[in-house]
Amino acid sequence: MSQSPDTHSLLSASSQLNLMEVDSIDDKEFDIPQVDTPPTLESILNEQQVEPAPEVAELEDEEEPFVLEDTCILNTDNVDAHSCETSSLASSDSGDPTYLKRKKKTVDMNVTVHGCILRHSLLKGISAQIVSAADKVDAGLPTAITVSGVIAVGTSHGLALVFDTNQALRLCLGTKTTGAEFGAVSALSINHDCSRLLCGFAKGQITMWDLANGKLLRTITDAHPPGTAILHVKFTDDPTLAVCNDSGGSVFELAFRRVMGMRSCDSRCLFSGSKGEVCCIEPLRSPPDFREHPITHYSLLAMASLTKILVIGLKPSLKVWMTFPYNKSDPTSVPQLAWQFVPVQKMVNPVLAFCKGDTVHFLLVKKEESGTIHVIKQRQLQLSCDIISLSWINSRTLVLVDSHEKLHVVDRPSQEILETLDLEQVQLVYNSRHFKSLATGGNVSQALALVGEKACYQSVSSYAGQIVYLGTKSAHIMTLRNWRERIDCLMKQEHFVEALSLAWSFHEGTAKAVVGLYGDSLKRKAAVSDKMVEILFQFAEHALKKCPEQGKIQVMEQHFQDVVPVLVDYCLLLQRADLLFTQLYSRLVENTVAKGVFLESLESYIVADRLGHLTPAIMRDLLDHYHGNGMMDSLERCIVHLDVTSLDIQQVVRVCWENQLYDAMIYVFNSGMNDYVTPMEKLFAVIGPTLKEGRSLTDENVVMGNKLLVYISCCLAGRAYPLGDIPEDLVVQVKNQVFEFLIRLHSADSSEEEEVFPFIRTLLHFDTREFLNVLAMTFEDFKNDKQALEYQQRIVDILLKIMVDNPDFTPSQVGGLFTFLARQLAKPDNTLFVNRKLFDQVLEFLCCPDDDSRHTERQQVLLELLQVGGVVQFNEERLLILAEKAKFYQICEFLYEKNHRYDMIIDCYLKDPLRKWEIFNYIHNLLSMPGYSDEEKQTVKSKVLKHIQDLVTLDPSKSADLVLFHFAEEVQQIISELKDDQLLFRFLSCLLEPREGLPSGAILPLEGDLHELLLDLLCRFAPDQLLSFLHTSQHYRLEEAIQITEKHRCNDATAYLLEKKGDVQGAFAVLLETLKEKLCVLTAERDGGGEEQDADGARITESALMKLKESVNDITVFCHRSCQGLNQQQREVLWFPLLDTMMASQKQVKGLDAKHTSEVLKELTMKVLNAMSSFIPLPAIIQQILQDPVYGKGKLAEIQGLILGMLDTFNYEQTLLETTTNLLNHDLHWSLAHLRAAVTRGLHPRQDCCNICLQQYKRRQDSAEEIIVFSCGHLYHLQCLQQKDCVGGFASELQRQWRCYKCSSSHGGRGGSSTEAKRCRSTSLAQTHVTSVHNDTAAVAHRKKVFAEATLDLQQEQSWDQIRCLYRGPSRLSILSEVSHCHEKPGFLFSAQPAAESFQLKLSPPPLVEE
Repeated sequence: MSQSPDTHSLLSASSQLNLMEVDSIDDKEFDIPQVDTPPTLESILNEQQVEPAPEVAELEDEEEPFVLEDTCILNTDNVDAHSCETSSLASSDSGDPTYLKRKKKTVDMNVTVHGCILRHSLLKGISAQIVSAADKVDAGLPTAITVSGVIAVGTSHGLALVFDTNQALRLCLGTKTTGAEFGAVSALSINHDCSRLLCGFAKGQITMWDLANGKLLRTITDAHPPGTAILHVKFTDDPTLAVCNDSGGSVFELAFRRVMGMRSCDSRCLFSGSKGEVCCIEPLRSPPDFREHPITHYSLLAMASLTKILVIGLKPSLKVWMTFPYNKSDPTSVPQLAWQFVPVQKMVNPVLAFCKGDTVHFLLVKKEESGTIHVIKQRQLQLSCDIISLSWINSRTLVLVDSHEKLHVVDRPSQEILETLDLEQVQLVYNSRHFKSLATGGNVSQALALVGEKACYQSVSSYAGQIVYLGTKSAHIMTLRNWRERIDCLMKQEHFVEALSLAWSFHEGTAKAVVGLYGDSLKRKAAVSDKMVEILFQFAEHALKKCPEQGKIQVMEQHFQDVVPVLVDYCLLLQRADLLFTQLYSRLVENTVAKGVFLESLESYIVADRLGHLTPAIMRDLLDHYHGNGMMDSLERCIVHLDVTSLDIQQVVRVCWENQLYDAMIYVFNSGMNDYVTPMEKLFAVIGPTLKEGRSLTDENVVMGNKLLVYISCCLAGRAYPLGDIPEDLVVQVKNQVFEFLIRLHSADSSEEEEVFPFIRTLLHFDTREFLNVLAMTFEDFKNDKQALEYQQRIVDILLKIMVDNPDFTPSQVGGLFTFLARQLAKPDNTLFVNRKLFDQVLEFLCCPDDDSRHTERQQVLLELLQVGGVVQFNEERLLILAEKAKFYQICEFLYEKNHRYDMIIDCYLKDPLRKWEIFNYIHNLLSMPGYSDEEKQTVKSKVLKHIQDLVTLDPSKSADLVLFHFAEEVQQIISELKDDQLLFRFLSCLLEPREGLPSGAILPLEGDLHELLLDLLCRFAPDQLLSFLHTSQHYRLEEAIQITEKHRCNDATAYLLEKKGDVQGAFAVLLETLKEKLCVLTAERDGGGEEQDADGARITESALMKLKESVNDITVFCHRSCQGLNQQQREVLWFPLLDTMMASQKQVKGLDAKHTSEVLKELTMKVLNAMSSFIPLPAIIQQILQDPVYGKGKLAEIQGLILGMLDTFNYEQTLLETTTNLLNHDLHWSLAHLRAAVTRGLHPRQDCCNICLQQYKRRQDSAEEIIVFSCGHLYHLQCLQQKDCVGGFASELQRQWRCYKCSSSHGGRGGSSTEAKRCRSTSLAQTHVTSVHNDTAAVAHRKKVFAEATLDLQQEQSWDQIRCLYRGPSRLSILSEVSHCHEKPGFLFSAQPAAESFQLKLSPPPLVEE
């Protein structure tokens, strides 16, 4: 371990101590066994291991020599085989299944691995002697520990054991006698030069010892109030100044003096426990390098009370520099303080870390030039645990212990938890007895006792990057491992991937809590690189050694896929491809599976351009492996990314051509030989014969042809294929070579039958449009290049020569060529020359009326040609004539649009069968959008009106929309144009349909006439829609509508209109006439029936019955609806004719199926009777029935059911009436009883004095004085209320409305103006006038009079309101009202039931809510 700044001070301090001069310890007294040589830390650590990791258990027997690098610091850097191996939170293997997929294994550089950061070592020598002292000499259990140049341990029997850095016991301070007097050691502190030790005791005493000779220098008994334990005692940087904190929560300054050989101590109270108990103190003690820091002159002291943090300065005079209150936290949480000098912005200043609960706060303390201390709050650290110990291990790293005894290593800048350890086996010592001051009788506050439950201040001590923890039988030390140890720990556990990840974080400077890396960045990286190379070799050897020798090949592949990509990745990160391709590959090649995995893993790095050059041997192996395993796509991807100099060109070209790897082949020819023509020749040789013979292309041919087009495009644009760019000095040369190749008259090995210009011809036959697109993109780049412009004209001439008058090309292909030419000719800088006659020739070809094939295609091609500027090449008049002959309506539209003849476009749409439905959108857009003159719009409108019949026939709905938006004024003209009534009906239905989004002011003229016209048409063509139209439309006139419906005998509609008019009798007569007609139809059909009844006859009968039922239902509903506003006589005029009609029809039923029809009619008659019963008295109904000849003669049995039904109805109504009466009576009784209870309940005053005058309500024994008590509990004298004017304006004095002054007045305790709601609450529920008790009979009489005359006034009404609020919900009265309303709806008669006299109404009353 290297020497830190603190180390030098410790060396200097230890040089002043002659440890060998210490008086020898009596071994017999302490029963310490004799040894030849004192044990060293190393030998003790080798005896036993705390929680050994399984992976390192085999190393327990190894012995390593221990070299003490520092005589004063407990050095455990050389020990790792026998230390607690700990794993960080991020060091375990990932179980993600996708991580294991073949060829998917890559190294995730974002996964953070910290490894084993802390070395946890057991101080076995100290631990053994603590236990021995407790057992053999009754020294007691350990209670406190402190570390500096030596280690001091206090015990429960008052002794202090001092150990040197080799864990040898050097001093035993104190005796059991003084221990019995002073109690347990409760606090320890060593000064900065290791010459003095302060011991605080449970009974309040403090002793000072000389560590050089073990002499007692001072015993301080009067530094603080007696009866309190010492919780903390701390030296400051000034050896003559210390501070202590007792269980009373007070803090005292101890100033040591030596005058004329006499040692004394002066005490000064810094903070009194009466102002808030302090339970933790921490003076700022500077390390040796910062002893001259300007902040040290103030001797700062941090104190933590139960509610806040204070930072005070002891020098030059006592001053409070800062107070900081805590956030709300658990009362059992322990406050913690820790100072550390931290470099911030090129300055080193002290930072105070403090916490109480789960949040660590940081305060930066610095001295301003003015001499004041400035405290700056830093970013806080939020954790999810209750912290009981807080220590700095270096300026960037904190070590915390939580209430579950879990130790957390936290990086302060990133606030990341780097490691978590379990301290459960340490059995940490807690200071609860001292915080509760049990040794002095337990006279502490409950709050301090609560904090003491988790207090372990004296069990943790940090010094020079090491933290010591005191257990009940042992002592443990935590130090940071250096970077090599952290890597070695992971390697011993065979976690090579994590070790490499950790090492890479050291290399990149992103690791946390780094120890042992020195020098500049290059030196640090070089050191880490060497270590990583060592790990890589070990990882490869381990993988080969652990490879399963038997089993499935997939298992072996999986094994190496977890290893090889990691090796490759880190070799490339370290830029050590030489290491990868020589030493590592030579080892992996011994295993066939490892070799294959290695070669396959290279693909991802080659494709990502992280690996561009392979050695010839590896390239050869790569080709053989990929070719042998059929991985040709992967091989092609690799070849096009590799440096061509590493390839065997002959071998690669042969493999590529044999396996159709055209991209790779083109790349090798281009990059390896600068040959851009040969690849085209090879590809043309494959697809040319197939196209020439007219055979269909295979998928392989299509892929090859597309590659050829892309390749030509790249070459002409100066880009390399398949990626990159052509070298600048070759761009022009390559472009010229490609053009020369394309315009060749014949191929190199041509036959006599070969046509001229074979290459251009082949490309045109393969894909004309894409080839022309390639040329168009190429021509875009031709500006001032004379040679290129010549090539351009030459190619155009060749294209015209090949394609014009050639039957091998379709109209679409020829049109595509001329579209391409028209685009080129339309450019402002065009230099091409094309004979205009060729365009006329193409026009004749496309517009040939004799050829009906490809009509749409030819029209589309010509339209595209015109749109790109070809119209300038044609005579427009001739073009229009040809287009009309060929029925190219889109061409005609294009030309009419160009000449603003918009009305002619309407003819084009109407004639075009494919687009005629688009005419409506066209007309609407033209008439709506700006940009067209009024004259043009008027011409279009005239054309539309001329063709309105055709438009309505095409789509009545869209025609109606068009009329509404643009032709509202011409509606009458349009209607006159429509000769077909059926068409007119469909048009008007759409026109008058209610709709949203109409333009403002879109009102049709004579709208009422239109609605009546539609009504007439509805009667003729859609009578079933008539009623729905009458319901929704509001524009027809009633009289005219009635005449129309009567003319067409639409009785339902006539009845509706008569009812709407108010003619109830007229409407009823129409409905009754309809009913009679349907009854006649039914009886006529039944009369005409004979023996031949077939299925059709039965269906017709059922249909007639259904219509009859609908008619009866309609007229019944009408009568029910109309009876609401009629008297009894008028009701009978409606119902009795209906009843007579129904009963009369039953006499006319004859035929074989008369029984069924009769039953249906009786059922319908019963429904009519049910409906009548709600409006006509039952006796009148019976009298009417008995007058009928059908029921007037014969037996009573025929009307028995009717009579029994009436009796059941009577029984139901009688039961309903009785139940309603009972419920109302019960409700009234219950309400009055509760009201009486509420207003007579006694009131309990809150106090026995008036709330205004604050005197007793009984001021004088001999006076009769009225008091008023309110329901809110306030009590007042009557005279006091009268003075405050707390009375309402009532005429009678006895009926005054008092209100509570305190609750309702703005002068009362609630403040603010009283609202109505507040007055209601503050007024007494039952105002009570009470008088004082005395023998005055007049007063007694007056009091009786007051109570006797208490009547139901506004108070009772308020009480009633409160009761109603209490029992919210529907009252039974409202429920019964609903029942009665339901009963008034269409009535019903119960059918006769046995035991009808025992009928009971089953109504369940609402449940009562008890108070």
